[in-house]
Amino acid sequence: MELESVIEVVRIKQEVREVEFPYLGYVVGSPEEAAEVAQCYIGDEDREVVLVMMLNTKHEVIGLHRAHVGTLNSSVLHVRDIYKCAILNNACSILLAHNHPSNVCRASSEDIRVTQQLEEAGMILGIPLLDHIIVGRDSFTSLKEAGILS
Repeated sequence: MELESVIEVVRIKQEVREVEFPYLGYVVGSPEEAAEVAQCYIGDEDREVVLVMMLNTKHEVIGLHRAHVGTLNSSVLHVRDIYKCAILNNACSILLAHNHPSNVCRASSEDIRVTQQLEEAGMILGIPLLDHIIVGRDSFTSLKEAGILS
């Protein structure tokens, strides 16, 4: 009988870059407050950027992750890329935000589809997606307030 090799992962190392982060510990209690954080970091980008806000049990921001930089009008997301940072940072919940460089913050059919996938994955993982915020330079849309998230 021949034995097969088994590979065991004993440690996952996360690389952390320290940056100026005025929102560390900031309590996000409303879509307006989530939009404020997102607009500060991605509101004026010239391409679509996806930002994951990781929250603790008190809804305090414990980390931000730029999960993807897309094109002028699209960004391809995968559930695993969004939840990877949440798992590695021991997040209790997440808020997703992305910008529309056009400053028109209406949700596309792709935005809705991805939001629904992320909500389902969050329920399975025990890390709920609290909201998906679309920001522009001076406006925003909450997909929770729009009834897309339960």
